[in-house]
Amino acid sequence: MSEHISASVADGVGHVTLDRPQALNALSYEMIRELTAIFELWRSDSEVGLVVLDGAGDRGFCAGGDVRELYGYAAADDHAEARRFFRAEYRLDAMIARYPKPVVAIMDGITMGGGIGLAGHASIRVVTERSRVAMPETRIGFTPDVGGSWLLATAPGELGVHLALNARTMDAADAMHAGFADFFVPSDRLPHLMQALAERADPGTPAEIVMLFDETPGPSSLALARDWVDACYSAPTVGEIIGRLRDPSSSPFPLHPFDPGAIAHAAAAADELETLSPTALTMTLESVRRARTLRSLEDALEQEFRLVSWFIEQHDLREGIRAQVIDKDRNPRWNPATLDEVEAGLAARVLGTPVDEPVWPS
Repeated sequence: MSEHISASVADGVGHVTLDRPQALNALSYEMIRELTAIFELWRSDSEVGLVVLDGAGDRGFCAGGDVRELYGYAAADDHAEARRFFRAEYRLDAMIARYPKPVVAIMDGITMGGGIGLAGHASIRVVTERSRVAMPETRIGFTPDVGGSWLLATAPGELGVHLALNARTMDAADAMHAGFADFFVPSDRLPHLMQALAERADPGTPAEIVMLFDETPGPSSLALARDWVDACYSAPTVGEIIGRLRDPSSSPFPLHPFDPGAIAHAAAAADELETLSPTALTMTLESVRRARTLRSLEDALEQEFRLVSWFIEQHDLREGIRAQVIDKDRNPRWNPATLDEVEAGLAARVLGTPVDEPVWPS
């Protein structure tokens, strides 16, 4: 057993914990392989009736993939190993989504990127008052993956595009509204939930048991932003989205005059977009919109794999990780530096080009 994964079976519950709290349970390649082996083993284990997936510590379930490890692959031009990492991760995410036994994911604390890949596709997704949920990839010159484009594509209206481009962090109410979570359970009730899942008295199904502890998380600020988000993020390009954010009334679909608070939030969103990688923003917009037309999570993961296979060879991903994680100067130098300099048709070309070794060989 890996030192960063702990697993046990008791009372019919397979309990697997990401145990790397000093790194907010960030996923390494070794952890992905270990999790895959555990889920494969428990699939046919008659002693396991349901699976609980959580993270050690009280700061987060999983902050995402280990970007330092990814940076090492990219810096060494070890693109083949990076692709193996992503291929294994995506297969694990799809396995959890199609798992024949209920998977209860406890998204307590920070749950981002690869953490959403694990928990966001589980059959029962629980958030708490400490949950902070996001697909933050554009902040490092990257794009939402691990099936994130699939979840973002099905969020109400244009909220998924806003969440993807701006890497906006959601609280529990936002995550439930956007379709990233199902239940809100206060963190101090999680031990009681775990006990109830082990005892499994009436009501008998895991979802019904979780409902006994479910509470209303309060209003979603994301839902309250729907008017200006839909009006602005429905624009066809990132540049036009920024233009509408600067002047929401310029949208051809304004529902009513926007209040000063909405105008201020829209302007702040525009300011934020102008600091992010033009390439990452352009690719991400195309990815989420194309995901709306796909038939399955697996199709979305395959599309994402084409993107990440391309991204790991690009300057902006290395530069984004350097600026945010390695040197922490928070001053990335994107190339190209402006949206106008991004090659026309680049996103369509990359997304439409099959890779040599896809996630699921045909």
